[in-house]
Amino acid sequence: MKKFILGIVYALIALVVVFMGGAYVLPGEAVVERQITIAAPPDKVFAIVGDLKRFKEFSPWAEIDPGLHYSFEGPETGIGQKMSWTSDNPQLGSGSQTVVDYQPNKRFATTLDFGGRGSAIAYLDFVPVANDTRVTWGLKTLLRNPLERWMGLLYDRTFGPDNAEGLAKLKALAEK
Repeated sequence: MKKFILGIVYALIALVVVFMGGAYVLPGEAVVERQITIAAPPDKVFAIVGDLKRFKEFSPWAEIDPGLHYSFEGPETGIGQKMSWTSDNPQLGSGSQTVVDYQPNKRFATTLDFGGRGSAIAYLDFVPVANDTRVTWGLKTLLRNPLERWMGLLYDRTFGPDNAEGLAKLKALAEK
């Protein structure tokens, strides 16, 4: 019986070592990107994206909670524009995004603050392709501890479909 318990203890120690050691072999940053080509010029697409007050029009999360509340601060457009949201739905929670990079018709990026759930950078890049615009919607976040690094393996499957859905909505909106 003593050998059995000792074997379990050694197995648990080995699992902890593999978990901790393996985590530091994994990337320290998660990046999720999706792309779409929109049959509209960059200025038309950027006009939608560059105004956080229009975010709910193409947000993949807006339909999850009809009671989702938005508030806005700062300038109407450009760096410093801030949108905060609150929801009783635990899937959405509360948080904010603040514009940190605003290059008309080229790039739009925000810092996302999810409160106790972490932070990230979200960005949309615009590249003209003939008369169309290729839009890349990305999310980057630092993975600071072993658990976050293991969870980072799921980010693409978790957030990628949301980005793709948002891009499809943006495409429909911009091509009207």
